[in-house]
Amino acid sequence: MGGVTLRQVSPFRASAGFTGSWDHFDLSMDEGVATVTFDRPEKLNALTFDVYADLRDFLAEVEHRDDVSVVVITGKGRGFCSGGDVDEIIGRLRETSTKALLEFTRMTGAVVEKMRRLPMPVIAAVNGVAAGAGSVIALAADLRLLAESASFHFLFTRVGLAGADMGSAYLLPRVVGLGRASELLLLGEKVESAEALGMGLANRVVADDELADATSELARRLAAGPAMAYGVTKTLLSRELDMDLGSAIELEAFTQALLMTTEDHAEFYEAFTAKRPPRWKGR
Repeated sequence: MGGVTLRQVSPFRASAGFTGSWDHFDLSMDEGVATVTFDRPEKLNALTFDVYADLRDFLAEVEHRDDVSVVVITGKGRGFCSGGDVDEIIGRLRETSTKALLEFTRMTGAVVEKMRRLPMPVIAAVNGVAAGAGSVIALAADLRLLAESASFHFLFTRVGLAGADMGSAYLLPRVVGLGRASELLLLGEKVESAEALGMGLANRVVADDELADATSELARRLAAGPAMAYGVTKTLLSRELDMDLGSAIELEAFTQALLMTTEDHAEFYEAFTAKRPPRWKGR
């Protein structure tokens, strides 16, 4: 693990303990990497109310775990996530109240908001179709690795809903530009992996049988690195999206001065002078 020191709990965690297991997706923990795997392959990992709720609650918990440095989200089988289950979500929502509908849409949006606020890198390993809500979950990740057979499909308008859902109209223009985002959200057309790479929606495309290894290699590299530096970098990337330049520069100045006091920065200097690799501690 490259000398990383990991504690099991944050010193500022309240009395409630961490959830031991999750019923509505698979979770594995390995050397600082928490991997969430959607596991309804027979339905291309379509989401249910319970999957949404578990994912939201997991993201709220994992922020407080000091034994996790990286989160990976992927799917089992041929799909990453095909969006909301038509029978179990859309059909049932047709019979509910406006108040309940708003509670549901706020819950789905909370998943994306917590992904973006999480002070650690999130990798989406897109192993197949990412459609509807699945496409937005992948979009909300910091890094997106795609299998060659993977695709995106922001299909909300094709079911008579706004193309702007779960923060997609905020995030997508910042990833691919306003013109491309307008096309994808208005028309709802399928985007193959090569096209996604060309527009910046994918960071990397690999052969289908190489996705797991490529994801593991990237996740382990991040988990073995300076966790505070990565977390702060992600936070500033998100915060500065809506700042003017002067405010952004001032925020970076304060942040950099603070990180110059960390054990990791001191460890870099000691390792450099001793001509050895740094032993990052994440503090």
